[in-house]
Amino acid sequence: MLIVGNALVSEDVLDKQFACQLSQCHGACCVKGDAGAPLEASEIAIIAREMEKIQPFLSEEGKETIIEQGFHTLDPEGESVTVCRPEGECVFVVYEGLTAVCGIEKAYLAGQTPFKKPISCHLYPIRAKQYGEYLALNYHKWEICEPACQAGKAQQIPVYRFLKDALIRKMGEEWYTELAAVAADWTSNQHNR
Repeated sequence: MLIVGNALVSEDVLDKQFACQLSQCHGACCVKGDAGAPLEASEIAIIAREMEKIQPFLSEEGKETIIEQGFHTLDPEGESVTVCRPEGECVFVVYEGLTAVCGIEKAYLAGQTPFKKPISCHLYPIRAKQYGEYLALNYHKWEICEPACQAGKAQQIPVYRFLKDALIRKMGEEWYTELAAVAADWTSNQHNR
């Protein structure tokens, strides 16, 4: 782990390569898994406030599930996550052909809400978890992302560069600039070994 500001950054975030391939994975990360997308407390309040603007972009099943269960719940560890529909999809999933996409993001792209999507989704495949005063940023390897790993290797895009916008959204521009400098030094040292 490398310390960058108030974050502990896994070397995999600098070393592994990644470029999402929605055409191949069809948004499987929004459908598979053992719980919904992690939500920060502030995001729950924002989604609740923006729900009226987001709802037109959701599926009928998603809307019904939200009416019945709400849009957030607690996972087995007691963390807030989005509710999942019976088939496993996040309650905000809508399909474009075979591909799962985020209804919240569709509302954002249509200019209906200033909220893009939960930061945990925007940051994926990085998982962020608070440990005392430090935020740990770890790379999450999942076989459904193998096409993204292959594309990242072919294009030589490290995870931290692929997720530049999400990392700036979470940590700030100044922090990202520091991360990029740390990454350059770390990469140079790895090649000189």
